[in-house]
Amino acid sequence: MSDEPFETSENVHRDRREHGGADAIHPDQDELDRRTEEERVEAGVDAYDPDEVPPATDEPLPTDVTQSEVYEEAKAELDREESEGEIYPLTDRHPFPPSHYDRS
Repeated sequence: MSDEPFETSENVHRDRREHGGADAIHPDQDELDRRTEEERVEAGVDAYDPDEVPPATDEPLPTDVTQSEVYEEAKAELDREESEGEIYPLTDRHPFPPSHYDRS
């Protein structure tokens, strides 16, 4: 424990007729949680306060791959190769995929 005085923003005025341990004013639980998280960050227990992290600003990834430019380019290339006879479905007549050793 530290010998430093505890700093608080709450103004609590005790009635001198009450017992020193009696708590007539109950602090707000949300305020206690916030202060606890601040102390955990200051002590190095937590790396950051999750409430102080800004929301992500990245745009969401596209969910439909077929709408991407890369997919459209690949499909156009496959369509071209198929129309020129460079690729064909595997059958008994053509059991292996075509090879293009002459192309590099």
